[in-house]
Amino acid sequence: MPPVVKDFDFAQIRLADLGSGAGFPGLPIKLWAPNIALTLIESNQKKATFLREVARALTLTDVNIQNARAETLPPSTFDVVTLRAVERFAIALPVAAALLAPRGRLALLISSSQLTMTNTTLPALTWDTPIPVPGSQSRLLLLGRPQPA
Repeated sequence: MPPVVKDFDFAQIRLADLGSGAGFPGLPIKLWAPNIALTLIESNQKKATFLREVARALTLTDVNIQNARAETLPPSTFDVVTLRAVERFAIALPVAAALLAPRGRLALLISSSQLTMTNTTLPALTWDTPIPVPGSQSRLLLLGRPQPA
């Protein structure tokens, strides 16, 4: 099992993909780990409708599409929150972190130019060493977790 996911019991995972858009990375993760409870958070009605149709067409279970702003969802709800290619990245980061359960993980697909802003915006998270995305010159996978209270 890849070191990024080795500590998880996938039968119990609640994963949220914030700003899901076309469903990446939430839908591929669900296909890879079908036992997770997936919430796709997408405020755009047309994109949310598309996500519902994809989930239906693929007969995916335990997929919840939230056509809402992430700020309106209950805090500390998810074990994993993913975020990639969202508008207003600096504003979305604290919103994503607020959705994390106390032992949760924030998984970001970012460019290397966003690394400093991420560390500055979320200093209360402990960050793993960034993982370079194969075949990319500047994309990174960055994992963070809340510091123990």
